Amino acid sequence: MKKNLLELNDFCLLPGIAPRKLFQMKLKTLLPFGLICIFWGIPYFLIKLALVDVSPLCVAWSRITLGALVLIPLAWHRGALRPGLRHHWAILAFAITELVVPFSLIAIAERSLSSSVTGVLVATVPLTVVIIAPLFGVRESLSVRRLLGLLVGLTGVVVLLGFDTIAGPAQWLAVACLLIAVIGYAVGPLVVQRHLAGVDEIGAVAVSLGVASAILLPFAAATLPHHLPSTQSLLSIAILGLISTASAMLLYFHVIHAAGAARASVVAYVSPAIAALLGVLVLHEHFGVSMAAGLSLILLGSALGSSGAHASDSPDAKVTAADAL
Repeated sequence: MKKNLLELNDFCLLPGIAPRKLFQMKLKTLLPFGLICIFWGIPYFLIKLALVDVSPLCVAWSRITLGALVLIPLAWHRGALRPGLRHHWAILAFAITELVVPFSLIAIAERSLSSSVTGVLVATVPLTVVIIAPLFGVRESLSVRRLLGLLVGLTGVVVLLGFDTIAGPAQWLAVACLLIAVIGYAVGPLVVQRHLAGVDEIGAVAVSLGVASAILLPFAAATLPHHLPSTQSLLSIAILGLISTASAMLLYFHVIHAAGAARASVVAYVSPAIAALLGVLVLHEHFGVSMAAGLSLILLGSALGSSGAHASDSPDAKVTAADAL
């Protein structure tokens, strides 16, 4: 049980002991770490820009396909494609829950919600993992600290959604889309833990990206834009696929091997703040007291709720790249 808990916390990228680890990183690791924080904080902003000319399903498919075009050759060069292909049912489940569903629904939601609100709500993934983990055979006692974390995090969601941040049926429907996306993001790492343990991470993710691209292709083709998208939209999609997906994942693996999983996981605390900051400064989105309070409570709840086990800092610690996507 303790081993399962350790792996789960690594998969979630939030071992609950992360913030202090930032100060223990070596200087040579801080640069790639900082780049990852930026690469994972900008997707919601970029999705908002891409949606001006491109449908949500096209945005999702384009991002996934570009990531696949980068990672599949790398995985093939490492000899990691064949092991991933042997686990075809688990790969299919991971591709659907971690890529197809979240990427599509997040883009759909951002038609009605600001990028900053979207980024903050997606930050509830660690709390969701804690809640659904028992359904995947990962059982542990719910300590007072973990229970407090869940309550604090859920309070943050209520504060964020309950004080004039969300209004009208369209926005509440978008919130429902994000809820399903968050559940998908939470299920994906659990699928990896149960069925893809020991499989090369880059190989598994590369194959999953290829499968997800194939699944979304007909839906993207049915919603192709009637005119050539603007340079802004095309550039946004290119950055989403090449930078926020493929490059961020490779950098994240580098940081894991250089500094350990627990230290690398600090990025999950930083990227939502970057998403909110970009939305406010560049897109001039509203960021009121309720948004700031909600974000703070959600991140605090995630830190408390995912604590309870000491995550390994070994370079060999297993971590999924789910949140890099």
